[in-house]
Amino acid sequence: MSFLDRLRATPATVDFLLWPGDFSLDAYSHVEEVVLASGEALEEVAKCGAGGTFFLCGEGGDERPVLYADSEGGAALLAVSLEELVRLLLAVPWWRDCVRLTEEESTEAAEDYLADEPDLLADRDAAAAAIGLEVPTAAEALARLREVTLGLGPSYVLLNAVEGNAYQPLFRL
Repeated sequence: MSFLDRLRATPATVDFLLWPGDFSLDAYSHVEEVVLASGEALEEVAKCGAGGTFFLCGEGGDERPVLYADSEGGAALLAVSLEELVRLLLAVPWWRDCVRLTEEESTEAAEDYLADEPDLLADRDAAAAAIGLEVPTAAEALARLREVTLGLGPSYVLLNAVEGNAYQPLFRL
């Protein structure tokens, strides 16, 4: 069974990923046609509430890089696999609020999320246990995101398929 199939069969994890992770497995088309500059395949795997799309890059199964494109022309490689992305979303569901990928940004965003949802960490732990994943610390997750974004990210440039314009980086590192 693929990780994606396991994920879909785990309601507690799907619920947490839907909110606060803002990762909906009800995939639908991105706001515009896009391609990778490399010519590799893109497969839509999930959406966010603001119209962004999570894509698996290249050919194969769940062990493909995951790129996120927002609806405003920004994109970033987030993880080297779907499982790694889920660990990121469990650890730092507020990753979009961390444009410099700092612990300070994460701490501030976490305070806001926890003020609105005091059971968030317990829900996260239940979601992680249900799918059998260990949750990295926020610092570890952000460090890994920085590593992926800086290391592999430049090889995954997303283009508007019609105009040929490159999406802008989501992070200001």
